[in-house]
Amino acid sequence: MNNTTEKNGVKVGATAIIWAFATGMMAICIPLVSISRSGIFLPLAIVWGVSASTAIIWRSDNQKAVELSSNLQQMEQRIRDLETICSSEDFDAQKKFKQLDS
Repeated sequence: MNNTTEKNGVKVGATAIIWAFATGMMAICIPLVSISRSGIFLPLAIVWGVSASTAIIWRSDNQKAVELSSNLQQMEQRIRDLETICSSEDFDAQKKFKQLDS
């Protein structure tokens, strides 16, 4: 349940950011429409683009995110294993150096 809430939280956040920028674009669009006499084309393009972006975010497949998270965890585990191997080899080398010194 918590995992679903986190994913929806990200989607809500992304949607909020997109619509916040769209609001700013619409505010800039008002004087541009009167100057360029482009009619309602520019505001409609903004609304269509933001709507399409929102739909894509909410319909996106969560499986890819889970798969990427799994791959990241595997890579982190491999790095931990390599660090363990390297540190044990360093310890063995230091031990051999001490034996040679004595």
